[in-house]
Amino acid sequence: MKERVLLSWSGGKDSALALRELERSGECEIAALLTTVTDATGRIGMHAVRRELVGRQAESLGLPLRELVVPPFPANEIYEAAMRGVLQEFAASGVRRVAFGDLFLEDIRAYREGMLESLGLRGLYPVWGRDTSALVREFLDVGFRAVLVCVDVEVLDASFAGRELDRALLAELPEGVDPCGENGEFHTFVVDGPGFRHPLEVALGDVVERDGFVFADVVPTQADTSLTAGCTPG
Repeated sequence: MKERVLLSWSGGKDSALALRELERSGECEIAALLTTVTDATGRIGMHAVRRELVGRQAESLGLPLRELVVPPFPANEIYEAAMRGVLQEFAASGVRRVAFGDLFLEDIRAYREGMLESLGLRGLYPVWGRDTSALVREFLDVGFRAVLVCVDVEVLDASFAGRELDRALLAELPEGVDPCGENGEFHTFVVDGPGFRHPLEVALGDVVERDGFVFADVVPTQADTSLTAGCTPG
């Protein structure tokens, strides 16, 4: 009998890679994708992707989606209380493990483990410790497609926002920038890849700078234009 696992889901490449590894293991059943939505904006955490698009991802993947809704910039105790409530809900349904797409940030993993342990849950890290250069190339090799939706302008030029993550982009990353953006240099949104029943139909909307980051708004469409399963200027 497969173990039911809750997967923390941002809609980005690390989440998608973690899902792929879980499904390839043949040992897990995904109970749900868990994503954090800001109530005032209807967008997903730091990625600032529209909640509708993450819903479309879940639909294409054939998986249930559970939203954790929080206020903008919530105090830590408010966020933790909301998260505990959702985790307790899944624990009551028999889930004992929560998976994350973390790669190597020890402090974040320790924080997650502390919260999970207090609820009788354990963490699962399917891509932990992987070489990020090899991992991002594997991401592309197996057919995933993603768009950079958030860029830290202290380390990357604003022009990277809204671009598709491909080998040309990787070759242009400045020295010291992690190719998976694991230090927060950039965040992505996946539009197609293994497990997707169909690509997401999206276009590129407004690109804005705010608080030291540039955000590219990915907009749901009914039909793609010049780039199939990708992000096109809207």
